[in-house]
Amino acid sequence: MRYVLLLFTIFISLFSNAQELEKSLLWKISGNGLNKPSYLFGTIHLTCDTSLDANTLNALEATEQLYLELDMDDKSIQMKLMKLMMMKDGAKLSTLLSPEDFKILDEFMKKNLNMSAKLFDSFKPFMISSMLFPKMLDCKSKSVESELMKITKEQNEEIFGLEIAEDQMKVFDEISYQDQAEELLKTVKDNLEKDKKEFQEMITIYQNKDIEGMLKMMSDSDNKITSENQDILLNDRNKKWIPIMIKIMKDKPTFFGVGAGHLAGEEGVIKLLRKKGYKVEAVQ
Repeated sequence: MRYVLLLFTIFISLFSNAQELEKSLLWKISGNGLNKPSYLFGTIHLTCDTSLDANTLNALEATEQLYLELDMDDKSIQMKLMKLMMMKDGAKLSTLLSPEDFKILDEFMKKNLNMSAKLFDSFKPFMISSMLFPKMLDCKSKSVESELMKITKEQNEEIFGLEIAEDQMKVFDEISYQDQAEELLKTVKDNLEKDKKEFQEMITIYQNKDIEGMLKMMSDSDNKITSENQDILLNDRNKKWIPIMIKIMKDKPTFFGVGAGHLAGEEGVIKLLRKKGYKVEAVQ
C-alpha cells in the first residue's frame, strides 16, 4: 500500500509540475520560513503602455525594496554597458558580413538612425539590433522597469539588481557573433517588417499576461538568437538568480521585476522557486 501511495505521490508531483502556469504577470512568493511574502513580476522592456494594475501597485506598497535584472538606478550603468558593447578578440562587423551586405547595413542605419554602420563596426551585432527596437513601435517607447522605478522612488525605497552589467553583457559574447550579424542583416533586408509584426504579437501576448505563450513564441521564433540560445538567455541566468532571491527575501519583503520570458517553463523562476519549497501563486 505504501508503494502505491508513493507512486501516486510521484505521479501527482510530476503532473502538477508539468501543468501550464496561469495567465498572470504578478506572483506572490510565500512559505518556507518567509515572515512576509515577496512578489515576482514579469516585465517587458519596450512597450507603449506601462500602466500597472491595482494588484501590482498593492504589491509594490507591501514590499520594501525593488530588484530588477540590473540596478538601472545606478548612475554609472550606462557607461558600464557602453564599455561592454564591443566584440572580443578584435572581431568586426565588416568582416562578419560581406562588403555588399555591410554597405546595405550602412545605408539602412544612415536612413533610420542617422548614423553610419562604420561607427559601430566593433559593436556586438545584437546591440545594433536593439537600437532598432523603438522603430518597431508606433509610439514613443517606454519600459515597465522605468515605471516600477518611479513608484519605488516615490515610496523612498531602494532599487537593486540581480546581476551586474558584466554578467548581462557577456551573454552576447557566448552567442555566436556570426548568428547575431546574420539576424541583424535579415532585419535590415526585410526593412523591419517581420520584426514589427513579431514585436506586436509579443506585446499582445504580454497584455494577455500569457507567460507560457511568451516563452513559446521565443522558442518558435525564426530568430536564432532567441530560439537557439534559451539556456544562455534565460535558463542559466534564472538558476543563478534563485539563491540570490532566496537570500534577499529572507532579509526583507521584496518586489522582483524581471523580463516575463524568465517566469515560465520548467527552468523558469516560478518553478525553480517551487522546487526550493516556496509557494508561488498567481495574483489575479
